[in-house]
Amino acid sequence: MTGRKLILAALILALAQIGFLGWIIAGRAAILRDGREVLLKVEPVDPRDLLRGDYVNLGYEISSIPVKLIANIPPDMKTSGDTRLTVRLKKDPDGYWRAASAWLGAPTSPPSNDEVDIAGHIYAGWNFADAATVSADYGIERFYLPEGEGKDIEKDMRVRPFGIRAAVAKDGTAQIKALVDGDKTLFEEPLY
Repeated sequence: MTGRKLILAALILALAQIGFLGWIIAGRAAILRDGREVLLKVEPVDPRDLLRGDYVNLGYEISSIPVKLIANIPPDMKTSGDTRLTVRLKKDPDGYWRAASAWLGAPTSPPSNDEVDIAGHIYAGWNFADAATVSADYGIERFYLPEGEGKDIEKDMRVRPFGIRAAVAKDGTAQIKALVDGDKTLFEEPLY
């Protein structure tokens, strides 16, 4: 009787783990499939992950947000807390999406049809002085490449502009869809 209970408990635990992993993968795939696509200009650094191989660490123009764009900073707040930052992106004539405005937490109005809100995060301690900028992370700062490709891509990124196509869900969560060199797609993320 004890052996059956142990097997049943192990089976339930295994199904729960598989369900959790499936939920994570399906959520990411839903953003890639249904999210609004934006093109962001990147600035690389090239490290290597021993388990997953080559990757490019990416910084974006939208990673540095001027404090003057943040609409809802309380007058008595001099430095940032560890908080969510929502950045409203608008497409420029060159095809890249750039920061138009930002909010600590949720935006005060919905984006128009030609805008997208991307959810970011800022850490505590950033100065909110008028001329300052804050650094935002969006969860899309790392892109994995086939082994041996990272260093060459990183070198190329230093001499000409690259971008990523990202999908942004309605809640602002972003996922990288592809790494692009001008009009050429170099690497595309699979849906699953």
